[in-house]
Amino acid sequence: MADPAGGRPITVSDVQQLVRRKDEIEAQIKACYELLEGQKGVGMHEPLVDAEGFPRADIDVYQVRTARHNIICLQNDHKALMKQVEEALHKLHAREKEKHAKDEAEAVAEAMRQSQSLAQAFAKVNAVSPGSPASVSGLQVDDEIVEFGSVNANNFQNLQNIATVVQHSEGRPLSVTVIRGGRRVHVGLTPKRWAGKGLLG
Repeated sequence: MADPAGGRPITVSDVQQLVRRKDEIEAQIKACYELLEGQKGVGMHEPLVDAEGFPRADIDVYQVRTARHNIICLQNDHKALMKQVEEALHKLHAREKEKHAKDEAEAVAEAMRQSQSLAQAFAKVNAVSPGSPASVSGLQVDDEIVEFGSVNANNFQNLQNIATVVQHSEGRPLSVTVIRGGRRVHVGLTPKRWAGKGLLG
């Protein structure tokens, strides 16, 4: 079967075009049958000659023959077209299914990437003093720290790393990334002196 889309993937509008063509053929077949009906109700198989073997004088033999011939040709076209419609629909559904499977696979891969990048926390917040710079920035207890300024899971050795970053960043905003409830959250934290202990609280 020649692909109506000319080798490119079948689209819904290709199928609609095939269905329109099918409707046209059906209308033509109906018109031919009406023509036969108009010729004294002669159908596809009634004889076109009289008892003596002469062409019947009460009908237009040529017109009847042409209509019968057209009906046969059109029915063949109709059959072929129905096959095309069916194949096109199959292809369309198969492509939708494939696309859906691909989208699902991508979503799973994305979730895997997310969970891998989420797995690299190196410290956990166990307390936040009210009114402290940490509290003001929105840090929360149980936040898992993934990045603290320049410190991340790859270069973190001990809490002294964080203390050093904090001392060097007094009064300057630090970018802090935490995992909260399974999602990455970015917090802007500015270490500074406050009523309590340390620059963070």
